[in-house]
Amino acid sequence: MTDTASKTPAANGQGQAMWGGRFSAKPAELMQAINVSIGFDKRLWAQDLAGSRAHARMLITQGVIASSDGEEILEGLAKIEDELATGTFPFRDEYEDIHMNIEARLRELIGPTAGRLHTARSRNDQVAVDFRLWVRDAADRSAAQLVELQKALLAQAETYADALMPGFTHLQPAQPVTFGHHLMAYVEMFGRDASRFRDARARMNECPLGAAALAGSPFPIDRHQTAATLGFDRPTANSLDSVSSRDFALEALSAASITATHLSRLAEEIVLWTTPMFGFIKLTDAFTTGSSIMPQKKNPDAAELIRAKVGRILGSLTTLTVVMKGLPLAYSKDMQEDKVPTFEAFDALELSLLAMAGMIADLTPNTEKMAAAAGAGFSTATDLADWLVRELNMPFRDAHHVTGSAVKAAETQGLDLSDLSLAQFQAIEPRITDGVYDVLTPAASAASRMSYGGTAPAQVRAQIARWKEALA
Repeated sequence: MTDTASKTPAANGQGQAMWGGRFSAKPAELMQAINVSIGFDKRLWAQDLAGSRAHARMLITQGVIASSDGEEILEGLAKIEDELATGTFPFRDEYEDIHMNIEARLRELIGPTAGRLHTARSRNDQVAVDFRLWVRDAADRSAAQLVELQKALLAQAETYADALMPGFTHLQPAQPVTFGHHLMAYVEMFGRDASRFRDARARMNECPLGAAALAGSPFPIDRHQTAATLGFDRPTANSLDSVSSRDFALEALSAASITATHLSRLAEEIVLWTTPMFGFIKLTDAFTTGSSIMPQKKNPDAAELIRAKVGRILGSLTTLTVVMKGLPLAYSKDMQEDKVPTFEAFDALELSLLAMAGMIADLTPNTEKMAAAAGAGFSTATDLADWLVRELNMPFRDAHHVTGSAVKAAETQGLDLSDLSLAQFQAIEPRITDGVYDVLTPAASAASRMSYGGTAPAQVRAQIARWKEALA
């Protein structure tokens, strides 16, 4: 179709601005530049069409517009959807945003009847429902991607439920654990992340459509119908709140920021574990890159980039918080700045979740090196203290002191605890028997941690089974 629309900002088919009845001149070019949002909010086109269809059908049902007009509008929206889906839709800056671009195109396709679609609706509640639909979809995608990441972790944890590795505190060897147990810690974290997105979704699942500019509508609209059509649980209960709130986006961004923090922690461990100093895991060429000058390098760039994404995502949360913090009710143009940070944050999160799931499935642990490191740094010292409490009925603080003395003796001689002779142990505490050697190996240490949620392989497998059932 030939483009005959006026170049006046947000112009209608008669060359007048759609909002410009009281204006006699065009906005300055600079005003137009700062006001236009079509460059980024065109991502909302599917949501905008869904909202417009729901609104049109409701207007027909309620007798606000004639059925013939409503059907013509719906047919025009279907043609616009085809154009948008095939990339032939004529986006134009002069129409400012996705809402006006679609409305102007509808007028070009069906004529003045298009103007009836905006009955009982404002751009304020229109953008509120569009954005809420988009964030709801993003929360659903994030929760689903987190489940896929959990499944990748579960697969590796099940394979290596018995594989020993050092557990760390302060990044110092602390106690032996299993690789499966370590990975299951992230399954728990990402499970909470997914639940945060689901919780946020439940709170955001109220429909602002019908709130109009800020005060509601005098037309006999049925907001429950539009809410149900769009998959919301109910309409929002206050028209001012409907158009002025963006806490649904803030909550989703908060969930995204916490998720990104967890991803960053796992990414940092992958970076450490792939170094020659650790050598705990290997990644294939699929998730590593080389150096332009050092031919021997194999860099875990995917993990490093995931680690960096938390800055972008947390920055988006901060940006929107600052935008919203001083706004009086109801809508202010400041809120146009809600979309870019939210889009950027979820783009970064989606890429990070997909890349992390890929890396987890890709990695191969060096079980021999991890097992050798599991006993480093006197990591079975706590097992010695526990043995003294159990077998000698020694108060734990006394056992802690005795164990510290044993560690000092072994360290002085360059030995591990298990290398001390029974005579050396008895020089520190005469009641120690040769039964102490049963607890001084990393394998025995890990196997003994049978408390619920502990690192004993039997407990790890129990938690794997629980999560596999939960995610089935």
